[in-house]
Amino acid sequence: MAREFTRLTPEEFPELLQEIPDSPKELWLEGVLPSSELKYLAVVGSRKLSGYGKEVCEFLVQGLAGHPIVIVSGLAIGIDTIAHQSALSAGLTTIAIPGSGLDRSVLHPPSNIHLADRIVDAGGALISELPPQAPAGLHTFPRRNRIMAGLAHAVLIIEAGEHSGTLITARLALDYNREVLVVPGSIFTPSSKGTNALLHQGASAVTESSDILSALGIHPDADEARTLNL
Repeated sequence: MAREFTRLTPEEFPELLQEIPDSPKELWLEGVLPSSELKYLAVVGSRKLSGYGKEVCEFLVQGLAGHPIVIVSGLAIGIDTIAHQSALSAGLTTIAIPGSGLDRSVLHPPSNIHLADRIVDAGGALISELPPQAPAGLHTFPRRNRIMAGLAHAVLIIEAGEHSGTLITARLALDYNREVLVVPGSIFTPSSKGTNALLHQGASAVTESSDILSALGIHPDADEARTLNL
């Protein structure tokens, strides 16, 4: 099946992404960009996820079902994959931002090509600042992290080692004045050292989906109360 890619100029970017100081000069899009009226939540974490990380990601994203939220992640193996899959299962729109071009001949990682197809076919989108046939490189992943942080109203970190690349996204989110949300982890687990350090530095702890809703300014109880009073 032939895939169509659209080149976006900065004026066509989502407003939040236009605000960051190092915004891309162009973006390539496959699929449909969700409405800017929705809340964008970036979900990132370790490629070497644990069973705990997988369970937490599925639990938290599932708890967002039915709310006006878009899940943004990087299509990587690990937490990114679980975030996209969980969003699809919950009926949420999801955007993937790989560290490569979008053509299936170079899409990284190749093991997630089917997932990329599912994302687009479900009404979501793939985005990259690289031309469609540009392969991934070591430098392309830190660069794409700024797009994830720039697109999002908040960034949720699920598992990150002490020197994890995920922490780059967290630092960028802070630089862009985005909310940084962190799932606490075991003090005995290496993949929790980075996340627990972020909590020490003042990031907001997340233990249930309602914590995410509050951070995004979504208050379902209040909305329900207003409906009942009509």
